[in-house]
Amino acid sequence: MFVRLLSALVCLCLFSSNLAFSWNVRSFSKDDNIISALRLLENIGADEVFENLQENSVKIIFYDLTMINYKYRNVHAINSVDNWGERYILINSKYRNTSKEELACLIAHESFHKSAKATMREETLATQKEAYYWSILKIPGKIYSKTALNLRLDNLLALQNESTDSYDLIEQKIHNSKFYQSQLAVSSRRRF
Repeated sequence: MFVRLLSALVCLCLFSSNLAFSWNVRSFSKDDNIISALRLLENIGADEVFENLQENSVKIIFYDLTMINYKYRNVHAINSVDNWGERYILINSKYRNTSKEELACLIAHESFHKSAKATMREETLATQKEAYYWSILKIPGKIYSKTALNLRLDNLLALQNESTDSYDLIEQKIHNSKFYQSQLAVSSRRRF
C-alpha cells in the first residue's frame, strides 16, 4: 500500500512540475515585441528554440545593422558574438513593428546557429526550421505587411510545401545560392 501511494505521489509531482515549467523569456530580451514573439514560441512548445538560446546564453535585441556595415541594411538578422564573447541575435531595427509571428520565425532561425563559424549545413537547418515555424505560426486570413521578411517567409513556406522526402527545395536553394556560398565560406557571422 505504501509503495503504491509513494509511486502515485512521485508521478503526480513529476506531472505537475512538467506542466508548471516555462522558460524565462525575459532572460533572452528586455524588448516587449521580442518577448511577445518568444511567448508565442513558448505557447506552441518550441522547446528546441529555447534550448538553443539557453545553450549559448543568447540575448536578442533590435539593432541598426548599418552601424556594423552599410551593406547589412537589408539583412533581416545576424547571429553575432561581441568583443567579450557574449552571443547576440541582432534583428534589423526596421522590423521592430513586424508581427510577432514573423519575429518568432527570425528568432527560431537564428537560434539554430550554434557553431563558431557558419556552415552550409547549419544555414540549411536554420532555414528549414524558419519555414517550419512559419507553417505553424502564420495565421490564416491575417493580412501581413508585404515586407521583404514576409515575402521571404511565404517563399520558404512554398518551397517547404513543394519539397519531397527525397528532394528538399530549401536545401537546394541554400546550396545553389551564390550569396551563401561566398558568405559561409569566409564569414563567422551568419546572416540571411
